[in-house]
Amino acid sequence: MKLSKSTIGWMFYDFANSAFTTIIVSVVYSVYFINVVVDSATKGYGEMLWGRAVAISMTLVAITSPVFGAIADHSRAKKRFLFFNCYITIIFTALLFFVRAGDIMLGMIFFIVANYGFNGANVFYDAFLPEITSDEDMGKVSGYGWAFGYIGGLMALSISLPIINSFTKTGNLNVRLVFPAIALHLLLFSLVTFFWLKEVRRPSRRTNYFRVALHRISYSVQNIARLPELFRYLFAYLIYNTGILTVIIFASIYGNERFGIHQNQMIVYFIVAQLTSFIGAAVFGWLTDATTVKLSLNISIMIWVMVIAAAFFATNAWHYYIAVLVAGLAIGSSQANSRTMLSQLTPKSKQAEFFGFYTLTGRLSSIIGPLVYGYIAHKTGSVRWSILSLLLFFILGWIILQFVDLRKGLDDARIQEIQHNPK
Repeated sequence: MKLSKSTIGWMFYDFANSAFTTIIVSVVYSVYFINVVVDSATKGYGEMLWGRAVAISMTLVAITSPVFGAIADHSRAKKRFLFFNCYITIIFTALLFFVRAGDIMLGMIFFIVANYGFNGANVFYDAFLPEITSDEDMGKVSGYGWAFGYIGGLMALSISLPIINSFTKTGNLNVRLVFPAIALHLLLFSLVTFFWLKEVRRPSRRTNYFRVALHRISYSVQNIARLPELFRYLFAYLIYNTGILTVIIFASIYGNERFGIHQNQMIVYFIVAQLTSFIGAAVFGWLTDATTVKLSLNISIMIWVMVIAAAFFATNAWHYYIAVLVAGLAIGSSQANSRTMLSQLTPKSKQAEFFGFYTLTGRLSSIIGPLVYGYIAHKTGSVRWSILSLLLFFILGWIILQFVDLRKGLDDARIQEIQHNPK
């Protein structure tokens, strides 16, 4: 497979924006917000506010993403909308530099807008995939983009570590400088996408995007009723993915709150965890091909159950390090297998439609989990009980997954495809 200049440009956006997820959502800003910006004597208060900030931004994304999807499909301005949202992310990520101790509302608003822009841009980014590659190579290109994103996350961690170690800690300058550095990373590497990614110029027409969005949602609900195994799977995905996304959002916070792990230590640790994610994706990819995607997904969810139990019972930082390194094995595998299983249970002609439904389900997961985690941390005053609550999501999701008949689901998808395309 030969990668075109446009395809490489598309993948560079994944390289660019992974810095935001890694540094702002997972490792640095989340801990800074709770420990410095909030710094409340009430245990769990910062976690509750952080959970609300994530949930608010993702609720806004969930509400507007069907409209964004309609715009992406029916306009010839995907690239324009992609970069409008991208630059919102860049601007408000850089503005986090001005968030100091006690600036709780400002810190929440800047993050909510930045996270909204980040996820809004991804709607248009994903919509480019069918344009820049063939159906046969779509899975490979998507996987290459994902892997390139991991490298971008590693670069962001490598940039952040010397900044935190080199600058004065007065006024938390060392941490605050990380935020404009990540904004610069996103700006510079997104320029490759801006110059190299080409948009197919289809004729535009006047369209009521709100009506198109409502029609799509209604149409998807009607179609999913004809695919009961796919419906069960999406329900299982909603539940266990809530646990996965909540771990990603709160992993650094938990390590810092429970064991006093400093940010520079956490960055080094996340660099190593990225490597275990590569290993997990490779091993479970082989397992999926050798057996079935359902078996592979079952095993990765059980690994998550063991990771959560280990994090709850951990008595020191090294126990926690080991637990999250094992989590790295499960992160890449569970996310890749989830996408593969959806693809297998969906008729080929409806892949784009149900991937939109899948994305919306993922966003609902990122609303529910942070709210639950933050609420329990605030009410109990202990993040241990918050992390333990995630066991319910993994176990319940795993149980529901057992009721998905993969063979019947494959047959249903095949029948629906034949009926939709009889030739």
